[in-house]
Amino acid sequence: MFRFEHPQMIYLFAVLPVLIFLYYAMKKWKKKAMKAFGDTALIRRLNPQTSISRPGMKFSLVFMAMILLIAGICGPLIGSRLEEVKRKGSDIIIALDVSNSMLASDIKPSRLERSKQAISRLIDRLEGDRIGIVVFAGEAYVQLPITTDYGAAKMFISTINTQMLPTQGTAIGAAIDLARESFTDTTKKHSAIVIITDGENHEDDAIKSAKEAADAGIKVFTIGMGSPEGGPIPIYSNGAVVGFKQDNAGNTIVTKLDPDMVNEVASAGNGRFIRATNSDDGIELVLKELNALDKKNSKRRCTPIMKTNFNILLD
Repeated sequence: MFRFEHPQMIYLFAVLPVLIFLYYAMKKWKKKAMKAFGDTALIRRLNPQTSISRPGMKFSLVFMAMILLIAGICGPLIGSRLEEVKRKGSDIIIALDVSNSMLASDIKPSRLERSKQAISRLIDRLEGDRIGIVVFAGEAYVQLPITTDYGAAKMFISTINTQMLPTQGTAIGAAIDLARESFTDTTKKHSAIVIITDGENHEDDAIKSAKEAADAGIKVFTIGMGSPEGGPIPIYSNGAVVGFKQDNAGNTIVTKLDPDMVNEVASAGNGRFIRATNSDDGIELVLKELNALDKKNSKRRCTPIMKTNFNILLD
């Protein structure tokens, strides 16, 4: 990999064509002046020690020196080396509900899309923290192991949809258990789980799982994505809504946020419940809570670009 440390200085290379123009203009002027002075062949016989090629050689050397000088000013960077970088931060796992009820649009543009936008904003605000992603519906799966690669995290977030899990439901407890097992820090006191869900949990004992996580030193925060009034669950075909889910009696199913259950999960997890609305997705409050966590010091390897030998000599 090659790049310049000061790419704005590349414009100095525009000086080189000017030098070439000035050299040939001067050469033409000298030739014209010599013709005006006298016969060119006679003047050369009178000055046998004058070299015809020496001025061109001198200009070539000066021209190459200018190229190298400008390249050095631009700061060419090439190669890499491993070095240890200290990091201070927390370990955070986002558990995102991808059940069909998250398609409801009582939170615009939909509960799921608003959740993905909120997570992306959260990632942009992290500094030194590690992040992992767990998705859940009827079951829970690790979408992204805990990492400091924020770019990869945002890429994985963009691919999340309600079709990625075969079993429907809302297994919040399974998501908490899987997230707890995914932390690599044995002490767990620098760790937090952020659950984003509409709270319609019918699969397991989420409160028990949250309490077990808190006993292990992990705080559990919850964001309730939805409204108590709720909304219908759309059915899509070729990207367009063609209807809404109905029960066996033919009535449209309305999915509603269960704030009491989501609040109980956060309380059991020694965390905080935050309700999202159309005007506030709750990320600012989550960040405030996460920043209050104990930060751990750790080291990791990175591969910064090394300066070329030429640039080192200039420094």
